[in-house]
Amino acid sequence: MSAPIDTWWTPPTESVLQKLGVSARGLSSDEAAKRLAVSGPNEVARSDRTSALRLAWTQLTNPLVLILVFAAVVSAIAREWTDAVVVVIIVIASSAVSFWREYTASRIVDALRLRVSAKVRVERDGSEQKVLSTELVPGDVLLLGAGNLIAADGLLLEARDFFVSEAVLTGETFPVEKVPGPLPDAKTLTERHNSVFAGTHVRSGTAKVLVIDTGRRTQFGHIADRLKLRPPETEFDHGLRQFGTLLTRVMLVMTFVVLALNLLAHKPAIESLLFAIALAVGLAPELLPAILAVNLARSASSMEKQGVLVRRLNAIENFGSMTVLCTDKTGTLTEGVMRLEGAVDVKCAPAPHVLALAFENASLQSGIANPLDEALVTAGQAAGLAVSEKLDEIPYDFARKRLSVVVRTPTGPLMITKGAAVSMVSVCEGLDDAARAEIDAFVAAQGNLGFRVLAVATRSLPEQKQWSKTDETGLHLEGFLRFADPPRADVASTVAGLQKLGVALKIITGDNVHVARHVAGLVGLSAERVMTGSELNVMRDESLWQRAERTDVFAEVEPNQKERIILALKKMGHVVGYMGDGINDAPALHAADVSVSVDSAVDVAREAADFVLLKPSLAMLRDGVIAGRKTFANTLKYVMTTTSANLGNMLSMAAASLVLPFFPLLAGQILLNNFLSDIPAVGLATDDVDDEWIERPHRWDMKAIRQFMFRFGAVSSLFDLLTFGVLLLGFRVVPEVFRTGWFVESLLTELVVALVVRTRKPVFKSRPGRVLLWSTLVVAVVAMVIPFIPGAEVLGFVPLPLPILGALIGITAAYAMATEWLKLRFFPKS
Repeated sequence: MSAPIDTWWTPPTESVLQKLGVSARGLSSDEAAKRLAVSGPNEVARSDRTSALRLAWTQLTNPLVLILVFAAVVSAIAREWTDAVVVVIIVIASSAVSFWREYTASRIVDALRLRVSAKVRVERDGSEQKVLSTELVPGDVLLLGAGNLIAADGLLLEARDFFVSEAVLTGETFPVEKVPGPLPDAKTLTERHNSVFAGTHVRSGTAKVLVIDTGRRTQFGHIADRLKLRPPETEFDHGLRQFGTLLTRVMLVMTFVVLALNLLAHKPAIESLLFAIALAVGLAPELLPAILAVNLARSASSMEKQGVLVRRLNAIENFGSMTVLCTDKTGTLTEGVMRLEGAVDVKCAPAPHVLALAFENASLQSGIANPLDEALVTAGQAAGLAVSEKLDEIPYDFARKRLSVVVRTPTGPLMITKGAAVSMVSVCEGLDDAARAEIDAFVAAQGNLGFRVLAVATRSLPEQKQWSKTDETGLHLEGFLRFADPPRADVASTVAGLQKLGVALKIITGDNVHVARHVAGLVGLSAERVMTGSELNVMRDESLWQRAERTDVFAEVEPNQKERIILALKKMGHVVGYMGDGINDAPALHAADVSVSVDSAVDVAREAADFVLLKPSLAMLRDGVIAGRKTFANTLKYVMTTTSANLGNMLSMAAASLVLPFFPLLAGQILLNNFLSDIPAVGLATDDVDDEWIERPHRWDMKAIRQFMFRFGAVSSLFDLLTFGVLLLGFRVVPEVFRTGWFVESLLTELVVALVVRTRKPVFKSRPGRVLLWSTLVVAVVAMVIPFIPGAEVLGFVPLPLPILGALIGITAAYAMATEWLKLRFFPKS
């Protein structure tokens, strides 16, 4: 039984363990499974994994489907049984197609989600295990280290130099130290220093935590339940919403005007209503959700094969729109495997004792694992060095830029400190101005050669229980460490490839400005357009907006400044990507339009990212950009198809209904036309994309879409009028033949326009995808065969004489040529 949430931090730990019925060694797997069945998944919100039943319900409750169901009910009440049955059949068929495409896509997405699910370390069955964070239960013993995102509320059992960032709950900027022990007088969350909370993350140190509350019962869960925050709208979503608003306005105006005018013309009320509703449905892009689902799922699956795991599907289009990519240099532009090139004293002579001191510092520190410490440990082990007994640790932070450990020596406690040279010089004694100038010159010279430099210093300390950063004064500078991290072999060509795609690369690093310049020059960026964190610190936001665009390298940057740079670039209208893998990258990842991390990143960075790379390579990002642009291109193809022939045909029918003594098409014929034209439209999701489209980023342009809609719609209407004239004046047909002929012509033109507007090149120079091509040919044949099928008269069709059929094919060919001519003049030549 779980302890009450308002008391578990107050009694002794043994009492809490007893209440939960567990020991400090954790649960067995069987017991954990039983508790999971009772407590439920450790989720703040219900999983958005899509079930077949839920997806089917979504299809049936689609507003367009409900409108059609309403129309069928009205027809049945009026005893128009044929119309009612036709509408119901088409609703079922259309919903089934959309359901199947979305369901297939959702299965792909669900499989990918499992790849990026967060995992945590727990003690189960007497050993350390990794389990999904959703499987945590009250009574688990959670193991935490630097960079871990805390997945549940719990009580500390053990802790060592354990600092937690609780800004997400308390707003407190600085990390809070956590220590075990009862707190009977603690009243507020900020006073509970023996507890950790879901949603916060570990800045440094290690701890064992007894899980008390999971899911919605956590403090984070209570807040999330109250706020019910929606995720921020991506730029692509914003454009899509604007497009939907535009079409909805046109659709509503057309529906009400057509219905009112037909009623004023004393046409049958039920037929007028059905006709108006069918026009609205014919114009609506009802397959857009399915097209998007298929596009995103295919892109996510394709990106996974390239080593990019997608955590948020809606960010894929933003990937394609990205104009600026900001990244750290270590592990992305460089190999990320630091090599210790040497340890020297203050006179630059080889110094084994400096390596020995640095080895002890790196081996004993319990903070964030990093390549520099790994290189020192490797070098020290190769040299057969040993470590002393650790007495205390003063963890690294981004303000001090140094880390200290206190070890026991025969002469008493010794503090060993290592860190950035500038930071270390400020706490060392016995250095005059000349010595400081020599150190600055040494660091600059090494940086220009591509070496990163750390300084090592020591101080003898008196015996006491613990030490703090206030003791980091009066240190004796022992020497320097030189590290090499050469650029990746393919990075220069990849940077050039991104630039060809219209994506500018900017380096944002905390490293020394000289090292950053050196690497920038090697990978093909300007080594002159550099800004340092100290310059940025005194710069007003307005000035930064202007300078950020013209700067290639930001060096010696502090964590909070990374976010400022991202926001400045966004302010100037860029779609900004950011790639980071550390605790200090989380704010910038949240601020970016496209956030990227790596599989080996700390939890807090990985959870903040839209995409996770299995390897830290810019080449994978280039593939992601291309996938995003293909997704956007194929979505836009469907939009252009819907807003050209569809709008023209619906406007023509609306106008014809006002001047003809009969309805130009019956409601069932309009819906069948719409359903058949949507079958190849689904193929647009898998269509090939021209290289020219991929070469530069694209964004929603509602002005261009409006112009496209009305210009191409006007051409479609012009050829509809030509069809009217040929049928009524040339062949003098009866209403049944007119409807059949126009059904064939309008369906053929909708099929043709999809092939024409899918590319900005001449249509014969761009090969469509196989699914689109073959489904278009099949539906075109079906369109011409339908009038001759036995039973077609139920839908109001009659066989067409061959001269009329030939004339309709000729009109369609002329329409294709006219649309091609307009397309080549509408789109700017690249």
